[in-house]
Amino acid sequence: MNAKEKLLEVNGLRSGYGSVPVLFGMDFSVEAGESVGILGHNGMGKTTFLRTLIGALKATDGEIRLSGADVTGLKPHDRARRGLAYVPQGRAIFSTLTTHENLRLGLYKTGQDASQAIEVLLEHFPRLKRLLDRPGGSLSGGEQQLLALARALAGKPSILLLDEPTEGIQPSIIEEIAETLVNLRSTMNLAIVLVEQNLDFISAVSQRVLVIRRGQFVGEIPREHLNDLEIVSQYAGVHT
Repeated sequence: MNAKEKLLEVNGLRSGYGSVPVLFGMDFSVEAGESVGILGHNGMGKTTFLRTLIGALKATDGEIRLSGADVTGLKPHDRARRGLAYVPQGRAIFSTLTTHENLRLGLYKTGQDASQAIEVLLEHFPRLKRLLDRPGGSLSGGEQQLLALARALAGKPSILLLDEPTEGIQPSIIEEIAETLVNLRSTMNLAIVLVEQNLDFISAVSQRVLVIRRGQFVGEIPREHLNDLEIVSQYAGVHT
């Protein structure tokens, strides 16, 4: 696929929880190898947007296309097979399984040789090499996030959705995650959609930064303005 083609395209997307609407006709797109950050106050629809993209929430109107194909009515696992991966807030690893077992689960039904695929993943996430035999629940928050990212990438997705990946993580690993994502974006032509409130992180990883307010995208913040807290605070409760 040409790097300028839209991997993910959203038109007029609406969704919510039961009878409570949250998203109101959202339009969005991301290309291969592009990283788009999303900023906004709590309760503005950021997580709802990601959950609707992956299919955990049903769209009530609008259209979601992956590589040109309409996937609006597909289940999450079918969207995953088409190249969409999601790391939710809180990471959601299996705490009683070892790091190695968590990675193997990410390879389930991919048809890849598990040993070879895990070796490739560990090249991108070298910190996990010494943790392969440890239960996921015994890892630090940062190590768990690295594991969640590696597991999501095991299926070789074309698009990665991330919800608050730096929450509760020590600064040294935040920098490591940022460097890893930038590297994956360039080497794998991976598209990234990132919901985040850490300005340093979103600036390091994202090429475009959109603002969401009351279930709609209302503008774009130039990356050079992310250091201006007065400007950014108008849109979101964020921190550096």
